[in-house]
Amino acid sequence: MARIALTGIFVAALHLPPNGAMPSYFVYGKTFAVVVFLVASLTDWWDGWLARIRKQYTDFGALLDPVADKILTTAAFICFIEQKNSSGHPLVQAWMVLVIVSRDFLIMGLRLVAREQGVVLQAEWLGKHKTVSQMLTIIVVLLGLAAREEWHCIGFDCDRFNAKFSVVVFWLMLITVALTLWSGIAYLRKNRQLFLHDA
Repeated sequence: MARIALTGIFVAALHLPPNGAMPSYFVYGKTFAVVVFLVASLTDWWDGWLARIRKQYTDFGALLDPVADKILTTAAFICFIEQKNSSGHPLVQAWMVLVIVSRDFLIMGLRLVAREQGVVLQAEWLGKHKTVSQMLTIIVVLLGLAAREEWHCIGFDCDRFNAKFSVVVFWLMLITVALTLWSGIAYLRKNRQLFLHDA
């Protein structure tokens, strides 16, 4: 629940307008967004660790935990579409976000179908690599946005920094999309009997 609430704060901080009353009192919106995202991500690790230590498991937690993860990461990727790269185009292309979001919600739907059949689908190693890739990409983009707009490009020439940053984001997103597709196809293929059963 905290992760979902923090997502709203994260989006609000990331989209503080460059002009207006609020930024004059709160000039480090994107830096704050980095902190909020990291705290929200840590709640995922913390509640998993706490559940293992206490050996506690609930259906509510099993349902809400992956949903909270998807809400957080999906919000971040959608927000990145509205940020601009060095050419004035979207920093992250919409089709990339569509692939990532579609895969994540498709697999989440498959897990719900599996639960109805009394099967618990465990996370695969490819899925874990995909998750790490998504989280690292989001953190790098957030740090880059904060550096570009609030940290004076960390002492580098801002035009060059922005150009390099845009290229890094593009390639990181391509890697993330590739891992997302690969893991999704492998997951669906391995568990195809679950959704072909009623086809």
